[in-house]
Amino acid sequence: MRFNRCLAGLLLVCLSACSGDGKREISESSANSQVTVQGSAPLAATTVAQARQAAIDDAVANAAVQLRRKNGSKILISDIKVVDEWQDGGQYHVQAVAVTSDKQLCASPYRKKLVATAFPIMNAEQISGTESQDLFSGIPREISNRLMESGDFIARNQTNVFLYARPDTAPEIPADGGLPGAAIFNMARQNDAQLVLSGVIRDFKIESTEYTRGSGVFAQMKWAMRDVIARRSVGIDVFVHDGFTGALVFQHRYTETILGDVSLPAGYTVGSLRFDSTPAGHAITEIVSQASDDIQKLFGCYPFSARVSQVSGNRVTIAAGAQDKIKAGDRMTVYSAGFSHNAGLGFSNTLGILTIDQVGPTLASGSIEAGSIVRPGDWVRSLDTP
Repeated sequence: MRFNRCLAGLLLVCLSACSGDGKREISESSANSQVTVQGSAPLAATTVAQARQAAIDDAVANAAVQLRRKNGSKILISDIKVVDEWQDGGQYHVQAVAVTSDKQLCASPYRKKLVATAFPIMNAEQISGTESQDLFSGIPREISNRLMESGDFIARNQTNVFLYARPDTAPEIPADGGLPGAAIFNMARQNDAQLVLSGVIRDFKIESTEYTRGSGVFAQMKWAMRDVIARRSVGIDVFVHDGFTGALVFQHRYTETILGDVSLPAGYTVGSLRFDSTPAGHAITEIVSQASDDIQKLFGCYPFSARVSQVSGNRVTIAAGAQDKIKAGDRMTVYSAGFSHNAGLGFSNTLGILTIDQVGPTLASGSIEAGSIVRPGDWVRSLDTP
């Protein structure tokens, strides 16, 4: 008995050392700086709005030059705020404060709508009936919750819906006689969402303890601990589709290894304290954290899109408002969704520029150039680019 206890202690130390190699260590600098810059652009042969935007672009370029001189490395502008603007001598001038960070982040002026769908498991036998059944809806729910907390997203919960009838072929979705990507377009349109979050639990397998490979002292140690310690692998694929073009814009596989108590008791919900207190739950929480951080970093730079909900003459109303950070004076490109009910065929036809002049909590409206034929279901895209 004493010998077995010694073997157990030694085995725990050895296996812990081995398992640590697979962890992803992330070290990010959080150094921020702030500079005040000016920009200008000629007013001749252009509108005031175009000259203003050109002056802001000039201020951003000037900020980038100053920061390179100070730091000797490329730094992204994560936020720029115009604090003063004026016209003088045929020029439009702006003064702006640029807040910069050496993190690869890109702040967007808009909040993007995202709808989260369920994560099916590829091998159903890997989760027993005595374990938590919340993983399928809980993982996407917690990713979207964290994105909401960042302030850059509005999340819609459809985690009772599975996009993948065959998880082994994800992210491919069979056309089912309709257009390719119809499931993505329909999910996005029904929830007025720009982005569709989906995923698959590829692996949640417990290593068998019935057979110990090899011989010698280490094999005997593992055999002695076969009923006390186990190993469980976790692999989760996370996908994000553009709901207007159907494009797969994010795909990543996250993996972890659980050592020790690998159980995940029934009734434990993803995101709860007692879920995170278990080794298996903590590993999944780490994946949720990594995935939400990666999605936020990428889509902070992604242009904003929204659906056209109403049209009356040259007045166009879009399904986005103050909650999405839409402001009076914002200008957006209007695109045709085509004549199919499966809206979202991409940049098939540019219809004109929409200038917003009225903003409500969830809707905004404005005017488009006369002669432009816009229909409900068409969509707008912000003029800002990454």
